[in-house]
Amino acid sequence: MKNKELVNELIKRNYHISFGESCTGGMLASSIVDIPDASKVLNESFVTYADEAKIKYLNVDGDVIKKYGVVSEEVAYQMALGVASNAKSECAISTTGIAGPTGGSSLKPVGMVCFGFYLNGKIITKTKYFNGSRNEVRCAATSYAIETMLELIL
Repeated sequence: MKNKELVNELIKRNYHISFGESCTGGMLASSIVDIPDASKVLNESFVTYADEAKIKYLNVDGDVIKKYGVVSEEVAYQMALGVASNAKSECAISTTGIAGPTGGSSLKPVGMVCFGFYLNGKIITKTKYFNGSRNEVRCAATSYAIETMLELIL
């Protein structure tokens, strides 16, 4: 993973990063904490697995969850905005998805993960589909998120 490279780039720019995680369940924050000097870039992170937690801690609009479903780019967008705002960070990543092995549908299959990437006030969202076991989906989503944020910063 590119977590060390990301930490170094964040330090170089004096940026802080925060995470609003659902399906990755803290893996993103953990991947940063694995790196020496992580405390220079990570102040706080939220694992908001339940819809209510997304509403309470990340300011996600419950009506957006009802309209689009919790696994949606619309919710990922609000999660990224909410965590960046609450943590006062220049960078934020949010994840919401279906890691499996159950819970998928034809429209939202197991392995679908929606991401929000916040960088200095701009937010982009992406949806990716990963294969494998529950843990493989979570690991792949974590790697993708770290790599994508690094690309956006560079």
